[in-house]
Amino acid sequence: MRVGLFGGTFDPPHLGHMMLAEHTRVECELDQVWFIPASTPPHKKRPDMSSIEERLELVTVATRSNPHFYVSTIERDRGGRSYTIDTVKQLKEQYPDYTFFFIIGGDMVESLPSWAGIEDLINLITFIGVNRPGYSPSPVYKDHLHHIHFPQIDLSSTDIRQRVREGKSIRYFVQEEVAVMIRESKLYGEGDGTK
Repeated sequence: MRVGLFGGTFDPPHLGHMMLAEHTRVECELDQVWFIPASTPPHKKRPDMSSIEERLELVTVATRSNPHFYVSTIERDRGGRSYTIDTVKQLKEQYPDYTFFFIIGGDMVESLPSWAGIEDLINLITFIGVNRPGYSPSPVYKDHLHHIHFPQIDLSSTDIRQRVREGKSIRYFVQEEVAVMIRESKLYGEGDGTK
């Protein structure tokens, strides 16, 4: 089985994430895309970050209509800081017959040299780098990267959280079920994201 691993904070997961995952699945002939919400991301330190349980629930709701999408709890179950090298090693041990790919955006391709355990990681997995305007791949790891093109969609979880705080609509930014969860749980403050 060919599986694309898609890690992130997903706070919240938005339609850009879903489009990118589906485009990558089709373009790279993947059987599944596994969404892996980071329990404690090493590169993002926000005191207002939603809990891993809340983010897992949001991603589960966001992905449930696609039979090729799966939500993994591996990083929540392991606990501690979420490093890709640890996740990939664990998955390869649990699923030795699977071929894994790690999906990353152009901005992350640029930062690969600074990833924990990158020298081991590049020998364990192939990265799928989604090209974005303004980013250039590191030539150091070009043999371990498969590049695909994806239309630029200027959508971010940060902007969505801000829109909710300001009481602005998030319709068509996230699935309706995700918007309802955000609104009902007041995940990002008092704004309800419906105006």
